[in-house]
Amino acid sequence: MTDANAAASLDTMIVRSADAALEQITRAREAIGTVVFGQAQVVENTLITVLSGGHGLLVGVPGLAKTKLVDTMGTVLGLDNRRIQFTPDLMPSDILGSEVLEETTDKRRAFRFVRGPIFAQLLLADEINRASPRTQSALLQAMQEYHVTVAGEPHDLPRPFHVLATQNPIEQEGTYPLPEAQLDRFVMQIDVGYPDAATERRILLETTGDAPARPKAAMTADDLLAAQRLLRRLPVGESVVEAILHLVRSARPGEGDPAIAGHLAWGPGPRAGQSLMLAVRARALVQGRLAPSLDDVAALAEPVLKHRMALTFAARAEGESISGLIRRLAERVG
Repeated sequence: MTDANAAASLDTMIVRSADAALEQITRAREAIGTVVFGQAQVVENTLITVLSGGHGLLVGVPGLAKTKLVDTMGTVLGLDNRRIQFTPDLMPSDILGSEVLEETTDKRRAFRFVRGPIFAQLLLADEINRASPRTQSALLQAMQEYHVTVAGEPHDLPRPFHVLATQNPIEQEGTYPLPEAQLDRFVMQIDVGYPDAATERRILLETTGDAPARPKAAMTADDLLAAQRLLRRLPVGESVVEAILHLVRSARPGEGDPAIAGHLAWGPGPRAGQSLMLAVRARALVQGRLAPSLDDVAALAEPVLKHRMALTFAARAEGESISGLIRRLAERVG
């Protein structure tokens, strides 16, 4: 087979895989929408996070269906999902697992590793900022390395492995805010707002009856892994690459427009660019396209960059906001 024929065969295979993935993702999105009402942007960004192979931070007040969204996604995507309620007394071993001493029938003693709830394909870390920094770091290390080490022995986490953590933005007493280096582990910060009046009316009517809607599986774990592999093979135009590079570099102090960069204490590192590159491909897939556009870069700038930037004291005093600065940067994309 010539190089040209081999390339054509590869392109055909990618297109077939892409068509199957697009159909599955469309079904998954529709299945989630039958259970989680009126949060289309939140659902889309959460799907983008998982498709890009990363972890997401959901920020919103209580009662906005954050937990329900994660549970529904686990069912729809065919993943083994678990939930951990973070509290100040939660220990790393409560998450990772521990070794227990057992005695066999012939009176021999040996240690056996008992896996913790982190050994799931989709983990809901509920109110992650309520746990101590020691427990937070144990989880976040596993998120980065995809294995845990207990008593000197490594234990691989299942694949796929995704963490969707939640935070309550208003009740901060007794919490331990995530440090900047740990926030950087999340592909996106997904802000969950209040529903509009029509959606809230639908919630009242459809969730208080005797037969609430139940999610149905639209994908399997293998389908998700295949979609994640496909995503990394999707072409990205040079204009999109340049837009991502310019956007990330302009969001750092000392670079780009001084009217914006001068308000920043610190900005996103290269990992932000990597996250945005994967996220724009995932957004294209979720919306039924095979190549990302400049619109994808502008749309995802805020959720990908927001938790990776901080204002100077002077900027806060002047009433500036991270969201406002990112929107000004995103307007210049393209």
